[in-house]
Amino acid sequence: MSATARLAPDLRTARPLYTREERARRDATIWTPVQGVLAPLQFLVFLASLALVLRYLWTGAGYEVATVSIVVKTLVLYLIMVTGAIWEKVVFGRWLFAPAFFWEDVVSFLVIALHTAYLWALWQGALDPRALMTLALAAYAAYVVNATQFVLKLRAARRAEGGRP
Repeated sequence: MSATARLAPDLRTARPLYTREERARRDATIWTPVQGVLAPLQFLVFLASLALVLRYLWTGAGYEVATVSIVVKTLVLYLIMVTGAIWEKVVFGRWLFAPAFFWEDVVSFLVIALHTAYLWALWQGALDPRALMTLALAAYAAYVVNATQFVLKLRAARRAEGGRP
């Protein structure tokens, strides 16, 4: 067997995302629909804020509204992180880093660190407006990677459960 074949997981025998008990807890908790509402809300806030940040970077106009939008995006991020940790505790028995979502949680911490760095730099006056907006874009790029991780993971789980893609 080649080294590549030994390293590649056998998708037919890979552990499903949820055990039967975890799926039952996932389906029974109020935190599942809360996440289902907050995730698209966060994405909409992200899109609006991204447009405002790009507008500022391209035109120099709208710094204040772009700044407010980044702060709102960060607050929604904190909310979804806290409620997501509660959801993970209910479903998997761990606040964070359950094996099923380990890498998503790792990248989530990068996303939170970048958003928090933005808030800190804004509060401290540590960066000029253009650098602040660039930091926000870095935070947003990490968020897109993280959101993609979650979407792909949940689509794969739905497929494995016999649901729609």
